[in-house]
Amino acid sequence: MKVSLEVFRIALRTLRQHKLRSALTMLGVTIGVGSVIAMVGIGQGAGAMVKAQIEGLGSNMLLVFSGSVTTGGARAGTGTAYALTVEDAKAITRECPAVAITSYSKREMNQVVYGNQNWNTFIAGVTPEYQIIRNWSVLNGTFFTPRDMERADTVCVLGYKVAENLFGVGEDPVGKTVIIKKVPFRVIGVMSPRGAIAGSGQDQDDQVFIPFTAAEWKIIGSILPGYINVIFASAVSQEAIPEAEQQIKDLLRQRHHLPKEAPDDFTLMNLKEVSEMQQATSKVLTYLLGSIASVSLIVGGIGIMNIMLVSVSERTREVGIRMAIGAKRNDILVQFLIESVVLSCIGGLIGLALGIGGSQLLSLLGHWPVFISPLMVLVAFCFAVLVGVIFGIYPANKASKLNPIEALRYE
Repeated sequence: MKVSLEVFRIALRTLRQHKLRSALTMLGVTIGVGSVIAMVGIGQGAGAMVKAQIEGLGSNMLLVFSGSVTTGGARAGTGTAYALTVEDAKAITRECPAVAITSYSKREMNQVVYGNQNWNTFIAGVTPEYQIIRNWSVLNGTFFTPRDMERADTVCVLGYKVAENLFGVGEDPVGKTVIIKKVPFRVIGVMSPRGAIAGSGQDQDDQVFIPFTAAEWKIIGSILPGYINVIFASAVSQEAIPEAEQQIKDLLRQRHHLPKEAPDDFTLMNLKEVSEMQQATSKVLTYLLGSIASVSLIVGGIGIMNIMLVSVSERTREVGIRMAIGAKRNDILVQFLIESVVLSCIGGLIGLALGIGGSQLLSLLGHWPVFISPLMVLVAFCFAVLVGVIFGIYPANKASKLNPIEALRYE
């Protein structure tokens, strides 16, 4: 035990004698560990953000979009054809046992005016059930009611971003009147902020909600009355989502009189599958970022090996003297290996501090979520130690195999 402590003390003293060289040698490992922590933290934060956003879209929600159209052999995208109707949505509620509740929507881009302020945004005609399905709370005021829907009342609920741009920070929009397509609408509420939907670039806060009947009769117009862009359906439970999906598909094909061989004229989207796909993508991104950052660690390890080889050459005579007074080859090997591991450990600790600090700074300045788990910190540090061991073995082994007589004669 005393011999091991003495070898450790000698190794530390040697590193202190060459402070600048030791610091430069540690730099590669420091950058490597810091990069791994930051990159993996960013990747995991992105995954967590995507998961939260998908879950925030609604409870057990299925989306049904109007299908696509084919013109001259060219197939346009989802939503380019009007295939869904209000009656389709009501039929899903009545005839699909696995579906708890439905809503539907029709929307278009329009200008909203308040005083001398105006903002171009989406006007979404929805039903009162929309707020329940989306599990979206109202920050100020209330959402509109079934009575507002029946009477096609000119009331609206503003998205958070719309309220900010029309009224500024500090002014309560509730009770004020805004103009949409020359029609006055009384603001009855402001939705809580949700942010953009991951991967779509669509800002959920940049829209105005009005009763569907008011949208169809007074804003969007009477072209194709009763037709809608999307149906929102909430399954009775997560386990019932696949059953609800099949029931909706069978019902809509039957209602639209589609032959067996004909493709669907609608698109059914399961948010659970979207969430799993997005999380898988985020996981791959995390692994990719971690792998790229790990290259810096390997480069740092190569730097340690090079410096240790130089150290062996410089201290050949010292090794010969130690062997001559009784040091065993194992003692020499352990001494140089400890120097390599200590360099790697110190560099790793500094890298951990820089990686965690840099991640938190990035999160603060860029408003980007960063998730750093204790396990990730432990793995990064252990990897740094492993780099020191692996890249220190060759120089240490070379030093331990020096011939004592030749080492003593080395100049």
